[in-house]
Amino acid sequence: MEGGRYVEAVTDATFTLAAGECLALVGESGCGKSVLASALLGLVPANAETAGSARLADGLDVLAADERTLARTVRGRRVGLVPQSPAAHLTPVRTIRSHLEETVRELAGRTRTRTRARTRGGAALRDAARAAAERAAFPATHLDRYPHELSGGLAQRAATALALVGDAPLLLADEPTTGLDRDLVHRTVDELRSHTREAGRALLMITHDLAAAERIADTVAVMYAGRIVEITPAAAFFGAPGPRHPYARGLLDALPERAFTPVPGAPPELGALPPGCAFAARCARADATCRAQRPPLLEGVACHRA
Repeated sequence: MEGGRYVEAVTDATFTLAAGECLALVGESGCGKSVLASALLGLVPANAETAGSARLADGLDVLAADERTLARTVRGRRVGLVPQSPAAHLTPVRTIRSHLEETVRELAGRTRTRTRARTRGGAALRDAARAAAERAAFPATHLDRYPHELSGGLAQRAATALALVGDAPLLLADEPTTGLDRDLVHRTVDELRSHTREAGRALLMITHDLAAAERIADTVAVMYAGRIVEITPAAAFFGAPGPRHPYARGLLDALPERAFTPVPGAPPELGALPPGCAFAARCARADATCRAQRPPLLEGVACHRA
């Protein structure tokens, strides 16, 4: 940052995600969830630095890979992305059909032929594009519309359709249900679950929608102020015994169907984190140890009082 100052947007994020599993990453806005996903695809800003490793099943370390490798063999092929702001990732002068057909050609191996079979090849490409749209519940009647003609929910479904085309072994879905009504949330989540479990792929889903996370996740990771503060099986998180970290419990208690009690206060600035637990100022159980020492992530929770 300016003046040579560093901001740790994500720190010590460690997890394993197996084929057929979904990890839901939850937490308040600004805690580092989207930055983590961007780092995995080499899409962080030019002034950002990454350290550590992030290995795919074949051993490739995507944090160490160069841009050519990421562009030609990783993005869309081995790792798919549903971006947080889909409208900003769609080319404004091209229709959704054009986006889908290009993606099908590049990732699914379908090409336009220049022989007498050209019409047939073009029809197959159009059929594949329509099928991709249907997977994400994107209406065929809107395929010839431009991004600015779509609602936020439709743009989200278009982005999801594009991400699913390559059938990548790992899918990063950053807020894939934003702007959707509850029925479409369920349909989108069910399609992502089918994409993951039935096809043996892995899904990292970043979401604020805890109901959607409960519907799909095998594991829940809670992020706060750039760190994962709890990671636990979804059944234990949403059922018994429930979350162990006070912040994670607060997220569940804020739901209308639960206590409907908001977490007090606001997250700290990442550039001015306290020396101890970043949640201490908002935690009713915090003591002097919490305020002085940063708790390590041990046995799935980073809390001195867990």
